[in-house]
Amino acid sequence: MYLQGNLQLVFDALFTVGAIDPILKMDWQEVSEEMQKEPHRLHSICECMNACRGNFNQMVELLKMMDVKSVNFLALEVAREFCEFQDRATLH
Repeated sequence: MYLQGNLQLVFDALFTVGAIDPILKMDWQEVSEEMQKEPHRLHSICECMNACRGNFNQMVELLKMMDVKSVNFLALEVAREFCEFQDRATLH
């Protein structure tokens, strides 16, 4: 499942709750492996964020209620989707 809408807005919401700096300092391989073991969690997180339909304040409130592991999964997914977007944009 992919995030829908404006990825920059999701990134900004993550930044607002202080989730970006910690994920930058983590071992992304380790977090990716955890994500692969719990695909249902990532799917659920993406569904919740997509349900916000671009409402920044709602995204921030949702992130504040999530546990740290879920926020980390979301932050890594945003990074992954940004990279995939860049790869597609570069190829065209």
